[in-house]
This record gives sequence, structure tokens and C-alpha cells, in this order.
Amino acid sequence: MKQTFIGILTEKMQNAFEKAGYDADMARVQASNRPDLCEFQCNGAMALAKRVGKNPLEIAQSVADVLQKEAGEVFSEVSVAPPGFLNLKASPAFLSSYLRTMCGEEDFGAEKTKTPKTIVLDFGGPNVAKPLHVGHLRSAVIGESIKRILRFHGDRVVGDIHMGDWGLQMGLILTEVEMRDPSLPYFSKDYTGEYPKEAPFTIAELEEIYPAASAKSKEDEAYHQKALDYTQRLQAGERGLRALWEHIIRVSVSDLQKNYDRLSVSFDLWNGESTVQPLIAPMVEKMKQDGFAYESEGALIVDVAKEDDKKEVPPCMILKSDGAALYTTTDLATIQDREEHFHPDAIYYVVDKRQELHFVQVFRCARKCGLLPEETELKHIGFGTVNGKDGKPLKTRDGGVMRLEWLIDDIDKAMLEKIKTNPEIPQEEAEETAKKVALAALKYGDLSNLIAGNYIFDMDKFISFEGDTGPYILYTIVRAGSILKKAKEEGITLKEDLLPLPETEPEKKLMLTLASFAKKMEEAYEELAPSVICAYLYELANDFNSFYHTTKILSEKNEEKKKGYLALLKLAVGVMETCADLLGFEAPERM
Repeated sequence: MKQTFIGILTEKMQNAFEKAGYDADMARVQASNRPDLCEFQCNGAMALAKRVGKNPLEIAQSVADVLQKEAGEVFSEVSVAPPGFLNLKASPAFLSSYLRTMCGEEDFGAEKTKTPKTIVLDFGGPNVAKPLHVGHLRSAVIGESIKRILRFHGDRVVGDIHMGDWGLQMGLILTEVEMRDPSLPYFSKDYTGEYPKEAPFTIAELEEIYPAASAKSKEDEAYHQKALDYTQRLQAGERGLRALWEHIIRVSVSDLQKNYDRLSVSFDLWNGESTVQPLIAPMVEKMKQDGFAYESEGALIVDVAKEDDKKEVPPCMILKSDGAALYTTTDLATIQDREEHFHPDAIYYVVDKRQELHFVQVFRCARKCGLLPEETELKHIGFGTVNGKDGKPLKTRDGGVMRLEWLIDDIDKAMLEKIKTNPEIPQEEAEETAKKVALAALKYGDLSNLIAGNYIFDMDKFISFEGDTGPYILYTIVRAGSILKKAKEEGITLKEDLLPLPETEPEKKLMLTLASFAKKMEEAYEELAPSVICAYLYELANDFNSFYHTTKILSEKNEEKKKGYLALLKLAVGVMETCADLLGFEAPERM
């Protein structure tokens, strides 16, 4: 399928404009904003009227005359309304034909990009030795969906978690571990044997160690200095400290993987800031030699301000006055590393929008210092916060930071209570079903919002089986799937080429929404907007349910009609499941 449904309608309209003696560039067809009057509309006559000095109603009528001579091929109805609207309805035969073609196409005719790109997608961003909290939710959920959307359209995507696994936080952990058990061999420079294969702490202990160390460091200067010393010795490659650091990474990554698995989020690279540490010194030296980096008040900086900046953009600091690297330094070295390994066409960062200035500085510095080709796109996809009903970032009841696993546990439990109201579902199946539906509730609740906006986390709303929610979407998929399953049990063969000519308004509306699939996927891809898919999926679910409630499907006496309805259902289920997968969740067998 080379064109979207609305693209074909636009092409027919363009031909009509040209046959009527006008330029075709204004002949764009769009979905009607008055569905009570028509299905599609073209407003080009109004814009064209100024150019050619004619009454828009006259232009629209002359185009309508051309279309009406070809009536029935693509448009079943063409009418003109003041001051120059062209109101249109699609031909049932053409619509049915398009859907039959769509059934036989890979990905239901959604077109792959003509110029596939290699994209590094930086999302996740957790610190090791710390539990994931609710602030990590959006990066994971949005990043995973964008990754799937990009791959669906043919791009090569490398997803990188980009962990914080370096710097003073590591020195603090090492200091506290030694304080608790100084007999461990990792702290003895004279130790030459093999280090234990098992870590000397569990993830629970590790998650308690860091905040304890951080608090002590703020009150005890000697403790703080020791942590700084351990940080420097770790970064210099001291054998014992490196071995202990590797335990920290292994234990942390194992726990992170469990939590991301619960979110159905995966990464191709589990790299951290430590990955690029060997690149920093030579990169900084080159910045100096090339005249980009210079000392200011003891720190090393690169000017990145531009004359046309409306807001002040401070210099990008490369090294602090004590010679220590910063997040900016690591991010710059990571850009260089990604360029060397992947030669990406683009690097996208799914990170809190409050980091906007940081990325402006890093991107400008990277370009100024020639760390990547000028044509490589650097993009910060900044997201808003997850807020409680008070409008402030979501916290626990006692005001602490909400751990992500607690949030997932809460929504799993709440959903399980709902699923258990169906006595036909055994306990084990109910638990698995609840997890799938809860994940849809969580992800859809997030992704249905604009990425840059904040949103209120409303548990009751998110887990509802009614309205614009993930559970409603899954319930619709399961309902449609159960009809197909019954049909199969009755021995009915489902064939896509039996798609019917629409006879009722709900039937035609469902078919029109299905026909807009490729266009909506194109919009989601171009805008990097999972919310476009959410809005489409909700519309499709509503249209399916309207069709379901007004149509006898399995009890239809006319076998040809029944098979046509089932073919339509099969297509609807396939499209809904595809959309759900792009959002990062799936439907259970039953609910």
C-alpha cells in the first residue's frame, strides 16, 4: 500500500482541482470537523479565492462538478457549503476495497520510512545503588514507546539506559561499606588473591547504604574527604575498589532489570557514565588544543552562547576547579563514543524537561568542538512530571519519594481486586491478567498525555474499565477477540477478502477509523508522539463498541454477512493489538 486512505482522497481532489482549471496545491482533504454533515472536507477553495480573485463558492462548485461526474469511484457524496467548503463522503465500495488491501499488507499498510536512520535513544537514566522512583517512570515508558514507534517505521534504534555509575556517589558507598566491615579484602592494597564472587551486600542493604553515607558525608568532613579519596582511587583503577565497584554494578543492574521487566521496558545497551571515562582526558585535551576550552576562575569552560539567544546561556563547564568532571563532561564523551561506535543520524534524549538548559549547553558544545558531524541530529525529548492530586510531584503518604516498584505494586493490587470479581478466572490466571491490565493502565495513563505536559496520577481513573483508559482499551480487544474465538469454535473460516460493504453508520464509522491507521501511525512517527496512538486507539475502541452494540454478529442469519462482520472484527483486533504493542502493553486472553 503506497498511500494512506486520506492521501488517495487528496490525490483525487487534486485531480479535480486541476481539471477545473486551478492549482492543486490547495486541494488537501482532511477529516471533517462536522461529522454530522460529512466524513471529509476540503477547504482549499477559500484559500485559492484570494489568489485567483474569484468567489470561493464558485471555485468549490466547479470542483464539485468535476467530482460528481466521477461519482461512485472514491466519493459517494460531494456537496458545497458556504463560504466554499467541499463536503465529502467516501464511497462504501472504495472503503471496503481499501480495507481488503490493508488486510494483505505488512503492518496493515503502514509505510516504512524511505530513508531509514540509525538513532541512539538515551532513556532510563537511573543511578546505581538507588531504587527506581516515580521520577523514572516517564523516561522508561515514553522511551520504550518511542523506540517501538521508530522501529515500526523502519529505523534502526539503539536503546541505552545510560546509568549513573561513577563519581562521588561510588566513593560514598565504598567508604560506608568499609566502615561497616573493614575486614573485607577489597580495602587492603596488599591483598593479591582472588576476590569473592559473591557481593558482600544485598540490593536491600545497598539501597540503605547510599543514603546513610550521603547523610554522614554532610555532617562529617573527615568522612567526606575519605569518600573523595576513594572516588579518586577507584577512578585511578585501584584493583580492590574496582572489584567492589563491579559488585555494586552487578547487584544494582540485576535489580534494575527486574523493575524494568515489570514495565516491559528493555535496553540494547546497559552502559553507564563509567563506560566513557577513558575518553574524557583526551577529549578535554583536544578541546584545549583547538582553542575551545579555557580556564575561568579555575574551572575549564567552553562558551556556547549565541548572539540571538533570548535567554542567557551560561558557558558549558567541562572540569570543575578541582579538576573533577561533571555530567556535562560525561555526556559530551558519550556523544563522542556513540559517534565512534554507531555513526548515528540522530541521538534522542528522553529526559525531564527541567534539564533543558543542560542539553542546550551540551549540544552546542558538542557541535562547536566537532564531536560529531554537523548533520547529526541532537534532540532532547523533555517530559513533564507525574503529580499527585494536589498538583505536586507524586510522593508517598508520609511525604517521601515514591518508589516505582511500590507504585506498580499498588496498581497491580487494585487491578487484581477488580479482576477477581469474575469468578470464572482462577487465582493464578487472575494475577497474571491483573498485571497485564495494570501495566496498560499505568502506561496508557501516562502516554495519553502530551509528553511535555505534567499529569495527575489518579489511580481510580487509570484502572477504570470505562472512559479513556488502558483497561477500557484491553477490555475492547478481549471482547472482540472472544467473538472471533467463538466463531472459530463454530468452524467459521475467517477470510479478510470477505470484508463487507458498510450498510449502517456505526459499521462505516468503524471502517473509516480503521482506514486512517496508516496516517495516524505516520503522524505518531513524525511527531514522536505516543499520545497520537492513544487518541486513535480510543477512537477505534469506541467505534468498535458502537458497532458491537448495534450489530448482531454471531447470530446473523445471513452467512455472507456474518463472515463479513467477522472479517471486519479480525482487522479491528489486529490493528488494536498493533497499537497496544507500540504503546508497550498487550491484552490478556480474558478479563
